[in-house]
Amino acid sequence: MLLSADLTVDYPGRPGVLDRFQIEVGHGEIVGLVGESGSGKSTTALAILGLLRFQGGTVRGRIEFQGRDLIHLPEREMRRIRGREIALVLQSPMSALNPALRIGAQLRETWRTRPEPDWMAVLESVNLPADRSLLDRYPRQLSVGQAQRVLIAMAVLHRPALLIADEATSALDVVTQREILSLFRRLNQELGMAILYISHDLRSVAALCHRTVTMTSCLPVGQDVPDNVIECR
Repeated sequence: MLLSADLTVDYPGRPGVLDRFQIEVGHGEIVGLVGESGSGKSTTALAILGLLRFQGGTVRGRIEFQGRDLIHLPEREMRRIRGREIALVLQSPMSALNPALRIGAQLRETWRTRPEPDWMAVLESVNLPADRSLLDRYPRQLSVGQAQRVLIAMAVLHRPALLIADEATSALDVVTQREILSLFRRLNQELGMAILYISHDLRSVAALCHRTVTMTSCLPVGQDVPDNVIECR
C-alpha cells in the first residue's frame, strides 16, 4: 500500500474536526475523495502533506507513506517529500501561481536541480503548446485551463508517487474539465502515478477514479451514486 492513514484532526476550540478518518491509496491507483463542503476533504490533504501545523491544527493517529509515518517526521524531512514524492494541485490556478513571476521562472523554481529538463517536452506532457513564448508569459496572460495545466506540470516535474488533486477541476468549464481528467488519466497510466482526487462532483469522480470514498453518509442531493462510489460512514 502506498498510503495508509487513520487520522484525527483537532483545532484549538474545535476538537475532532476529523475523527479516526481512514483512507488508503495503492500504488498506481486513482482514489476519489468526495464529501459535502466542510466535511474535511482539504483538511485530509493538508494533513497528509504535514501542513496543518501552520494553521494551528494538530494531527493524531498515523499517516504511513512508503513505509514512513509522516506524522512523526521532522519538518526538514517533510520538505524533501513535498513536491518530490507527494505533490499537490490546488483548486484555483490563478491564486496558486505567483502573479509577479513568468511561467518559466516558476517552473525552474519548482525544479531546482541540474540539468534542467526539456521544457518544451514538459509543456507538451500536459497538453500545452511547445512554444517558448509561453514560458515568458505571466499567469494573467494564460487562460484558466492553461494555468491549471502549468500547475499540473509543476506538480509532476519530479514524478511523485502520489498526486493530490484538491478540487482541481471545479473552476473549469465542462470542456476543459474533461481535458484535465483525460490528462490525469494519462499521467496515471504512463507514469504509474497514484492520484488522490478530491471533488464534490460525482460525475467526474466516477469517470476518473478506480475507487471512491465519501467522508460523510450524506451524498449531494439529487445526484445518483455511481457504482464505484463506496460510502464511508
